[in-house]
Amino acid sequence: MKNLLNVLTLVVLFSLSVLAKDTKVVFVQDDMSNDFRKAQVLEVQKYIQEIEGVDFSYTDAKGRLAIFIYHLEKTIKNGADIILVGTPDASAITPALKKAEKKGTKVIIVDRGVESDTYTTFINSDNIKIGEIGAEYIVDQLEGNGTVLLLEGLPNADVTQLRTQGFMNIASKYPNIKIEKRVANYLRKDAISVMEDLLDHNRSFDAIFSESDSMLAGVRSVFKARGVDSSSVITVGCDYTSQARQAIQEGLQSASVKFPLAGKESVEAVEKLIANEAVDKHIVIPVELITRENVDKVEPIF
Repeated sequence: MKNLLNVLTLVVLFSLSVLAKDTKVVFVQDDMSNDFRKAQVLEVQKYIQEIEGVDFSYTDAKGRLAIFIYHLEKTIKNGADIILVGTPDASAITPALKKAEKKGTKVIIVDRGVESDTYTTFINSDNIKIGEIGAEYIVDQLEGNGTVLLLEGLPNADVTQLRTQGFMNIASKYPNIKIEKRVANYLRKDAISVMEDLLDHNRSFDAIFSESDSMLAGVRSVFKARGVDSSSVITVGCDYTSQARQAIQEGLQSASVKFPLAGKESVEAVEKLIANEAVDKHIVIPVELITRENVDKVEPIF
């Protein structure tokens, strides 16, 4: 009898282990060739490893919206429990989000917003404020007089639109500040192409506000190749990467607005959702301006 009970116990335990399944978490990411996007996924991967019973994976749409939507819809169809979304477009993924809601899939929108409230939580920073901080710094340095290149990211991403809105909120108040806009899609290679074209047409600027440090790094590489002194131009980036920190320390970049990856905060939300705890609909992470004055005291985001 004792042996029979032992056997039955083992059968029950085995059955429970088979029935138990890991929580499937997928990060549907826009473009891993983007330094920030890659670091964001890696930060999630780092912290999510500390949670037991999670099966984590990610996708890379390589900057193509159609592939991104395909990945998102496939992830929903395949039964992910929680999806993290780093979208390249604020409106195009709305139908997919409705499918996720209908299926009961939890969705965490990470830093780039969507034109819908069909999600579990949205984690970001104040992008209008980021643009305003950048503009205030540049206007102050130029004493209200000069030509500024506004280097924009993905046109259909709300992050881009809001940073530009914030920048123009301030810059437009100064009639002697002239703004010229160019799009470089948050990619270093695109910023290189834009800057080379501008220099080929003998364009010069007193200041540059780049909506990512990666794009600004591309600008500096062109300056170096063309013999332009980077320190002669006021340059402000966003994100505050290690490369930006070094450039600020060396006087090759004026400032950067720190924009957290939101990976750690996303994993904290995942942990709460697994535990069936309440998660705020909107979680905002503070931003700050980094200059030569505080660069040695603030750690970069990656």
